[in-house]
Amino acid sequence: MKSQLPAGSVLALYDVVNVLGVGEDLSHINTAVKLESYLGDMKNADTEAVHKALKDADVVIIPAGVPRKPGMTRDDLFNINAGIVRDLLRVIAKECPKALIAIITNPVNSTVPAAAEVLKAAGVYDPKRLFGVSTLDIVRAQTFIGELKGLDASKVKVDVIGGHSAETMLPVLSAVEGVTFTQEEQDALNKKIRDAGTAVVEAKAGAGSATLSMAYAGARFAMALVNGLAGKESTECTYIQVDNAETSFMAVPVVLGKNGVERILERPKLSEYEDKLWKEMIPQLEKNIQTGLEFGRKQ
Repeated sequence: MKSQLPAGSVLALYDVVNVLGVGEDLSHINTAVKLESYLGDMKNADTEAVHKALKDADVVIIPAGVPRKPGMTRDDLFNINAGIVRDLLRVIAKECPKALIAIITNPVNSTVPAAAEVLKAAGVYDPKRLFGVSTLDIVRAQTFIGELKGLDASKVKVDVIGGHSAETMLPVLSAVEGVTFTQEEQDALNKKIRDAGTAVVEAKAGAGSATLSMAYAGARFAMALVNGLAGKESTECTYIQVDNAETSFMAVPVVLGKNGVERILERPKLSEYEDKLWKEMIPQLEKNIQTGLEFGRKQ
């Protein structure tokens, strides 16, 4: 992002460990973007550092939290990570209530609804400005489709809707233009896309979860928000609050612009096979959402 943000921008980093060294390193990159680093306190979430880092921010990206380890699901992370997100949102509500807020912290299916309730309690919630970052699901789907069909993965257009977990995401393969898939290919691709995060966790053997690909996907979504504020609209799938749908939050294609979500696009038409998968995953997604809402309302 240091190399992509508009000249004159400020990129502020905040963390409770290691951030000063990372910031010093990044500050040497020769762009016209100012780099600021703020070290917080692991035992105190409300420090001067976090207030300074968030003061008057236009876009806030929250990747904070503990990573998955082998055998863990995203839901196993909820209590720890939801508390971290909650504490940051309380400061956001004071220092930059109009910011576009993108949450990477897992489990996104629950942390985003929880965040909505925290912002509501502070009187600053705007559903057009709160996002769950599910971009990595799109990136993985593009990559795997490109590999399978011999296509340039960066040009593959595919939506992944629903939630951001293996049990709740649905790659809409039937709507990918210019290619068709056999039933065997659909089954294999669905499994590979859904299980990609777990594959990374297992390959790292306890040393963490997806970081490099997540950084790429997070930066891609962050720059879509930044470009939108500058008047350059784009379309991305993202996990947001929705009306008149099977659940109150889900990942859907939206147009991003000056106000965050400018409009929600129509969900891609599903094949009979996909519609069956969709109906099967809804109860789990609804359960995840309720977990988040209940946590947020208790705070």
